[in-house]
Amino acid sequence: MGNEAIGWGALAAGCQGFFGYPITPQNEATEWFAREFPARGRVFVQTSSETASINWLYGGACIGARVMTSTSSPGWALMQETLSHMINTEVPCVVVLVQRGGPGQGTTRHAQM
Repeated sequence: MGNEAIGWGALAAGCQGFFGYPITPQNEATEWFAREFPARGRVFVQTSSETASINWLYGGACIGARVMTSTSSPGWALMQETLSHMINTEVPCVVVLVQRGGPGQGTTRHAQM
């Protein structure tokens, strides 16, 4: 439900493009964008990697498009270099970070067993 809500929010905000690479637990978001964005005349690109998706995002944002991506823990780590360039050049974008559960990532379940 949350991944789908991200998509509806992006449409309402006027997002023009989504560049993403499927990674759990945000696969549903990528699937939603793949189905809904082209049907509404928006751009969807499934990239070859998380690094590629953030670079596509950078390119789209540089030309003034409202673009976004989503990822999870390991993908977020791979995006850091390009994100630092985007911050330095003050290029706006939206990156949705969907958290994976597990030890060291914000849950206590395993520590309480």
